[in-house]
Amino acid sequence: MSETQAPSDSADDVEVRDVIDPGSVRRAPRYKAFFWTGALIGIVLGLGLSIYLVNSPSGTGMMKPGVYVTVLTGFVTMVTTLLAGLFAVIADRRSLRGR
Repeated sequence: MSETQAPSDSADDVEVRDVIDPGSVRRAPRYKAFFWTGALIGIVLGLGLSIYLVNSPSGTGMMKPGVYVTVLTGFVTMVTTLLAGLFAVIADRRSLRGR
């Protein structure tokens, strides 16, 4: 037997499907996907809202409109990312219900 190969016992080799019941597998949400989706939606909404506000008649007197666009986009992105995280936690709690 070579040094790179580990000895294998046939008693230790067990198929995962033989051990785990598919009905008892917990389906937890993927938090990363929720957060990325919330962030991307926030960026799109934040940019749209801030550009609309800067170009509105009340926004013509702004001295530095780029600062307003940046701050409002960042704030909206933060809020939507946190909301997406909340939805992920709610989905996680629902996956535990009935156990």
